[in-house]
Amino acid sequence: MASVTLKGVRKVYQQGGKDVVAVHGVDLEVADGELVVLVGPSGCGKSTTLRMVAGLESISGGELRIDGKLMNDVPANDRDVAMVFQSYALYPHMTAYDNMAFALKLRGMSKAEIDARVKEAAEILGIGELLSRKPRDMSGGQRQRVAVGRAIVRHPRVFLFDEPLSNLDAKLRVQTRREIARLHQQLGATMLYVTHDQVEAMTLGDRIVVLDRGYVQQIDTPLNLYERPKNTFVAGFIGSPAMNLIPGVIVAGPGVEGVEFRAADDSFSMALSGEWKEQLAGYGGRSVILGIRPEDIDVVPAGERGATVRVRLDVVEPLGSEAFLSARVGAKEITARVPPRGLPAAGSEVGLRFRGERLHFLDGEGLESMRLAERKST
Repeated sequence: MASVTLKGVRKVYQQGGKDVVAVHGVDLEVADGELVVLVGPSGCGKSTTLRMVAGLESISGGELRIDGKLMNDVPANDRDVAMVFQSYALYPHMTAYDNMAFALKLRGMSKAEIDARVKEAAEILGIGELLSRKPRDMSGGQRQRVAVGRAIVRHPRVFLFDEPLSNLDAKLRVQTRREIARLHQQLGATMLYVTHDQVEAMTLGDRIVVLDRGYVQQIDTPLNLYERPKNTFVAGFIGSPAMNLIPGVIVAGPGVEGVEFRAADDSFSMALSGEWKEQLAGYGGRSVILGIRPEDIDVVPAGERGATVRVRLDVVEPLGSEAFLSARVGAKEITARVPPRGLPAAGSEVGLRFRGERLHFLDGEGLESMRLAERKST
């Protein structure tokens, strides 16, 4: 296996005689044996970045190195990487065995070596009984495993996955995702994995690269992305349901008793105490965005002391193991994640209490926002 290093890697297209930048200077170091996930909405540049690593897209600027060797101008077939695409791209007239063996035959390998590699990959993936079948006789999940097997038999230095689960139904997505995680543990392989699904990203990645509009927003472990998002894009993208983000202002200073957060539309205000009171005392008059995860909101009786805001519930969504409650607070919709029993009815009035130690405060500009104060871990 191998390390992968991207230093200032850019991709610029020509469109109507003008430069269109698809990827703005990605800096990333993937360690040998690490699984790194690139995640973001459609058009963020994640697949383009992966294709530059594969050699399927030219690099407009910066450096790409695999195990320290500069790869910018090395042809795709000489990079020793294997890519698994969103479409299975299997030859319909070939059996699973022949699909997996095809690239090895082109290399001129012996029949014995090809047979050993194909059967090894089939055993790893649990598809030994599929080797004599053609793609039309396999399910979507089985075809995708054959496509992964085709990559494994090559013994590449780096595996590249470009949204490999997008064509599968929900149950198969979960099953195949677990198989890829097991594959990574078993092979100890270096992997770059692209997805738009943040659940896939959180469950698979050793680290995650979050992109938006061609810019890297944050590179971190799944837990750090969730607990310490660098900016409002990451805070709103990572997590399902997303973090509640409420613009407002810090009220503090002469003539003001204590420190409080006041929503921008004056829909509610909240006194800040403890560490937040100390850390935000100097930010009086400054615009901020308050962030609170749905699971960090308690739903209490409407008149209960200590409730942050009183609301009328718009939607109650029981999901079996949990429920989502949604309500309008001024111009914003707030979602709470609560236990599934004893749920209030839609249309009823309740109080929402934000857990003070679980708050986030982000810069009101919201683009390259920085945390104003580091939240205490609990």
